[in-house]
Amino acid sequence: MANKKTVPQLFVNRVSKNPDANAIGWIEGDNVIFYRHSKYQEIVEALSLGLVKLGLQAGEKLSILSHTCVKWHLCDIATMCARGVVVPLYPNYLSQEIQFIINHSESKIAVVENDEQLLKIIEIQEKTPQLQYIIGMDELSSEATTKIRDGIEYISYSTLLTNGQSEREAAPNLFKELVNDGLEGDLASIIYTSGTTGTPKGAVITQHAFSSMLENVAQTLHGGIDTTDRNLVFLPLSHVLGRCDSMLFLGLGNETVYAESLEKVVDNLAVARPTVLVAVPRIFEKVHAKIMQQIESGSPAKKALFNLALKVSENYFNALERDQSPSTLSIIQRNLAYKVIFSKIYNKFGGNVRFFVSGGAPISKEIIHFLRHANLTILEGYGLTETVAACVLNPLGRQIAGTVGVPLNNVKMKFAEDGEILLKTDAMFSEYYKNEEATKEALKDGWLYTGDIGELDEHGHLKITDRKKDIIITSAGKNIAPQKIEGLMKLKPHISHFMVIGDQHKYLTAIVGIEKEPFLDDFDKLGIDRTISVEEMSKHPEIRQLIQGEIDDVNDQLARFETIKKFYIAPVLFSVESGDITPSLKLKKKVLLDKYHGEIDLMYCS
Repeated sequence: MANKKTVPQLFVNRVSKNPDANAIGWIEGDNVIFYRHSKYQEIVEALSLGLVKLGLQAGEKLSILSHTCVKWHLCDIATMCARGVVVPLYPNYLSQEIQFIINHSESKIAVVENDEQLLKIIEIQEKTPQLQYIIGMDELSSEATTKIRDGIEYISYSTLLTNGQSEREAAPNLFKELVNDGLEGDLASIIYTSGTTGTPKGAVITQHAFSSMLENVAQTLHGGIDTTDRNLVFLPLSHVLGRCDSMLFLGLGNETVYAESLEKVVDNLAVARPTVLVAVPRIFEKVHAKIMQQIESGSPAKKALFNLALKVSENYFNALERDQSPSTLSIIQRNLAYKVIFSKIYNKFGGNVRFFVSGGAPISKEIIHFLRHANLTILEGYGLTETVAACVLNPLGRQIAGTVGVPLNNVKMKFAEDGEILLKTDAMFSEYYKNEEATKEALKDGWLYTGDIGELDEHGHLKITDRKKDIIITSAGKNIAPQKIEGLMKLKPHISHFMVIGDQHKYLTAIVGIEKEPFLDDFDKLGIDRTISVEEMSKHPEIRQLIQGEIDDVNDQLARFETIKKFYIAPVLFSVESGDITPSLKLKKKVLLDKYHGEIDLMYCS
């Protein structure tokens, strides 16, 4: 990597190595369309110079409000090359959240995906006095753009590109000078944590921190990803994990393809055929639930065949875990089980995947073990916005389910007396923007206090036991980590979300979040109309009985003091829009405690 640790320098180094190689691509129908490195460089340079022509100065902020797409990434890299600071906005943010971040970050420019996102800006434009430009990725309608107030200039993506190309012709060395002038200490991005509680905090990430993260990943994987690999990006680029996924090729040289949307990921896998996939646990949980649902609704013969294949494969992997060599018969049986049953699961992911990386939230080891039957390896990792995504990762060939692995190269880790994980690395935020108090609380003597509780297993791998603030202490003084219980519950096909409650109470209760899709076959069996709403489902006795049965199954695996005694089914679909979950699909526990405090009180009064 370059001597100077900046993303623009990494970009220049990467595109100059092999101008004719594929860089980034997108999906059109049944084809992947690629920009080669030379074209990619040309577009980034033009966009960057177009921004400079608009008046973007070093250190000034540009917000991006869009779903994941190629143009998001191009605007990201171009802004950094112009020495601007990128401020990501989740596309499902409400106008008031957008207003807070644009104002708090002092964003001068807002890049919007389409009319829908533009209208959110228009709704709050009178309250964002520092906003001077709006750039539309798509060609926005005149009906929408005519509503933009005086003092804000609208410019289309294509016009920005054209202006930049003209600037490039007039000053052919300007882009090179911008990159050369860039400093490691330049701000690269302010990433606002969506947060499960409280007001968002803006984590300030420098160029040095971003490029250090890419260097740490590259050194840790030791060639595990190279120019022959391809990743499919579909996570929100407004989330630090998706953002880093989009930048992997700058450090590793792999091809990067952008999915059409989160909803089309399954179809896109067959077209893109990635070798590496970065995802959050909810994706794997849904895949697992759907497979198990199909098995349960299948014929007795199919169910018996699946269970036999599962037993054979489990015996094979159990032997490997005990450092024993499986017998010849076991190998033959396992290969047959894979060919007949589990290869179908493998092929659903495009038939080319070498491994997954899972992050953003804990994934249960049961799901990791289940997917390995299909030759699908999951490397669980751990990181935060403040550590620029992954700082701990299971190494290739040494992954241990139930752990998040070992620190990446150049990452130091230790534990506070109460078990809190402390981290120190160059790939770390420098402060919370305009929030000195929060910065002092999180950073002490160069160590990041993560707020997570963990321990090392006998192999030196890190196990996360829970969030420090989430630990439940019952009235009997029992310390309970809800994460384990919640993880087991979410393995059940009908339970989409699960939140354990019980702090300062005699026993544990829970709030259960459900979705309609896992119940469709049950509706038919039970004679329930498929048009039933989630609210009606939450009150239906047959639905409640199904949930009760699944909770009872998990309770049988728990210590008595960990069992769930009562539960409440939420009458709404948990979503980002409803404010119940974060954009990274984590429950907003404080919000739910406030929202359902009456129902929670009843579970402890009756």
